[in-house]
Amino acid sequence: MRALLNLRNTFLSGDYMNSEKKLKKPVASFIVLTNIIFMPLFCLVGAISMLGFPEWVFDVMLCISAWSSTFAFAILFKKIYPGQSFIQFVKDKFKNKLKFSVILTVIMIQASIFLMILTIVSRNSEVDSIFTITSWGMLFYFFIKNLLAGPFGEEIGWRGFAQIELQKKHSPLTASIIIGFWWGMWHLPLWFTTGLVGLDLIKYILFFMIALMSTKIIMTAFYNLNQNLIIPIIIHQFFNFFIGLINGNLLDLIMYNAIFYLIVAVLLIIINPKKVLYGKEDTNIMNVEQYMV
Repeated sequence: MRALLNLRNTFLSGDYMNSEKKLKKPVASFIVLTNIIFMPLFCLVGAISMLGFPEWVFDVMLCISAWSSTFAFAILFKKIYPGQSFIQFVKDKFKNKLKFSVILTVIMIQASIFLMILTIVSRNSEVDSIFTITSWGMLFYFFIKNLLAGPFGEEIGWRGFAQIELQKKHSPLTASIIIGFWWGMWHLPLWFTTGLVGLDLIKYILFFMIALMSTKIIMTAFYNLNQNLIIPIIIHQFFNFFIGLINGNLLDLIMYNAIFYLIVAVLLIIINPKKVLYGKEDTNIMNVEQYMV
């Protein structure tokens, strides 16, 4: 009799209906919908480029297409977290106080990688300028465009949701590898806009995936040290920004980035500071409790 009363109270409170509405495979649904939204937006960006629209129109559409993962997550949100607020969810991702030591470490690592790649490219370069940007105004524009077209548009869905959701069932390292792979595959249409073909294209794809999956592991380690989405946004921003500053062969640039970011990722896995990548049970518990109402 008590069991029947409990079932009745659960049904009347709405918990039963909420559980019925929740997606059984939220991460998989998110990845599929992200790609469904991205493909027509990407085709529209291509059409704008081919039809000769002004560059600012191209840049705006490029930024919008980069937000496909956020659009997908917003659409699915009520089925993933019934009864919760999407706006509050996003706010919670930025509420923890930023740790200066974490930000400084991240910037130092990426700046060091940038300087090493810059040194290598400058020694082998035959072009007049080693940089793609020639003025401070263009540098500022390039920085903001990269911020809006990449980190801001992608991190809420891929890191703020998908990574954390998988960490409920897997270690942060395993979740990083899974999300890193699918995040890399989401970029698939972009591979065929590089102008590379044959063996060079295969090399590019391989180095691209290594670079992104390594970067994903680095993001996870430092995010779990601070629990603020600003951290992966910074890492994502400087990865895109630095690689776009150097005037060099695209295949060489992605190869250098893949090598150096992989080295950093492996070192973090070996060191595993405060067990942020594996071996810490309360990492998953903390993430589960964060979304409980």
